[in-house]
Amino acid sequence: MLLATIPSPDRGVWQLGPVPIRAYALFIIVGIIAAIWWGERRLVARGGQPGTMTDIAVFAVPFGLVGGRIYHVLTDWQKYFGAGGDPLDALKIWQGGLGIWGAIALGALGAWIGARRRGVPLTVVADAAVPGIVLAQAIGRLGNWFNQELFGGETSLPWGLEIYRRVDPDTGELNDLVGVSTGELVGVYHPTFLYELLWNVGIVLLLLWAERRWRLGRGRVFALYVAAYTVGRFWIELLRIDPATMVFGVRINVITSVVVFLGAVAYLLLVRGPREVLAPTADAEPTPDTPDPDTTGTTAASPDVSTAPDTDTAAPADTTATVTATPDTADVSPDVDATPEPTQPEQAGTEKADAEKPGAEKPGAEKPGT
Repeated sequence: MLLATIPSPDRGVWQLGPVPIRAYALFIIVGIIAAIWWGERRLVARGGQPGTMTDIAVFAVPFGLVGGRIYHVLTDWQKYFGAGGDPLDALKIWQGGLGIWGAIALGALGAWIGARRRGVPLTVVADAAVPGIVLAQAIGRLGNWFNQELFGGETSLPWGLEIYRRVDPDTGELNDLVGVSTGELVGVYHPTFLYELLWNVGIVLLLLWAERRWRLGRGRVFALYVAAYTVGRFWIELLRIDPATMVFGVRINVITSVVVFLGAVAYLLLVRGPREVLAPTADAEPTPDTPDPDTTGTTAASPDVSTAPDTDTAAPADTTATVTATPDTADVSPDVDATPEPTQPEQAGTEKADAEKPGAEKPGAEKPGT
């Protein structure tokens, strides 16, 4: 006897007059907004200029949507180009069908274009954005629940997902995407949408913890996400029963998970170095944390680019140059006025006068803390 089950929504589309309101699209939009908002905050905390992540998203989001659709169509081409398929349905992205692998791959290309335009390294952008990206994936899985899609095999587990027969109110034909539930229970299945949602939330927590624990940078936060996600996708994919392209007798997404996992682990093992932080450019306006441009001597690095490798303090707003925070970080000096250097006799006289001043240090004396 089932202790409890998860009911499916009675529909995934509501009509607002002539306009269809699709749950799948709504959750995708909410996920994108959440990812941009969180990524913006994280990038600013690393010294990025406010608005940078939003500008990058202008390229990354459309590229990601197109890439996700292309991967889905290529791996499920029979639905659109096989017997009984309609090739024009490949353009109907609102009916569901986005492959995360294509979304990440082409979305990264869009992010690279946007990052170059803003003068920010892609690795910094990826590490800042990735927790929000995983959260967006988790939110997007709720759309699969409303569409009654991507569930697993039948189960008697207490958290089984109830699937109902849906009928298109206009045609009377069976249709899970635009139909309305008739109340007739088809069966109880593994809620693989929920498994992946919870797995993604766990990945978010893992990334935040690992980032603090090991001060990950240089794209390794993103690589950790890819490795962790593919592990979960591997076993979740094996539970699904929806039609899919098979390779060597297994679902194509299982093969993709293995290949991408190996690539992510290789990146984690090979890439080294402290986390990048963004520093102000030489022509940045003076701020309390920026050396005075009129100074003629050498100035030490401002607090936003600490000499300790664990620095995570936000830098001033204008941040386009990148430096590596290491214990041996070189001093950052602003541009100085092009004042002619004194001739040798004047220089010698100045040094002698300085040496005779009370309390003056002798040349070559080591200053404390340098």
